[in-house]
Amino acid sequence: MNVPPFRMVRPAVWRHGAPAAGAPRNIPEETAIALTFNRETYAVMMATPADLADFALGFALSEGIVGQPSEIASLDILEHPRGIELRMELAAPRLAALTARRRRVAGPTGCGLCGIDSLAEAVRVPRPVPSGRVFDAAEIAEALRSIEPLQVLNRATRAVHGAALWTPAHGVRLLREDVGRHNALDKLLGAAAHAGVSAETGLLLLTSRVSIEMVQKAAVLGAPVMVAVSAPTAHALRLAEAAGMTLIAIARNDGFEVFCGGHRIVEKREAHVA
Repeated sequence: MNVPPFRMVRPAVWRHGAPAAGAPRNIPEETAIALTFNRETYAVMMATPADLADFALGFALSEGIVGQPSEIASLDILEHPRGIELRMELAAPRLAALTARRRRVAGPTGCGLCGIDSLAEAVRVPRPVPSGRVFDAAEIAEALRSIEPLQVLNRATRAVHGAALWTPAHGVRLLREDVGRHNALDKLLGAAAHAGVSAETGLLLLTSRVSIEMVQKAAVLGAPVMVAVSAPTAHALRLAEAAGMTLIAIARNDGFEVFCGGHRIVEKREAHVA
């Protein structure tokens, strides 16, 4: 890949109503990324051109196009004049399922009902998450503190979202960044699948708000506990409850708010006695 994830610019700086001395600033790139399956475009996303193999796999998994990495027969990352193509070839059974799915959504023109499948997919209830484990407040605080030093792109630009997987035994196992919060989570999902890392006993950390698609993707990841720095939407909360997920938001240095699944959070976890 020859597209850098950010570029340096020299903006004209104004302070207190007058021109002032300034310094160069890094801003993140936002590139059109086409996700294609067997040479047909499924979606075009505006995303940061980094960790694209993880993005391709994570997107395919979170959209339900594949159920496991082996169902993608090949992936080519191709640069075009106006963007990047993530060209995936699907194994025969998955290709047949995707073709049938497209036919269902297409429908006859003017039927008035042909968008129903798409609407249902947009608000689909995620599958139940694993039971996971219990965390105490100190562990959640430690996890939040640990991700900021590892957000290399955000330190350079102060303009991207991060998604990370943290476990008590290993700290931050994986972290991915992107201008889009859902893209960052897709990249994390793909990275976890590539590495064979489970989210069952860890915390999913998000530097963004929690919307419907974030809960859906977290459920595909198999994350029982999600911790976000901003608030959830009402529908996202309903989906998290339906999936049996613990949803923590408004997470700051001085505390957090548990919106559902409070049984996994305790004030202080008892030390294990051998």
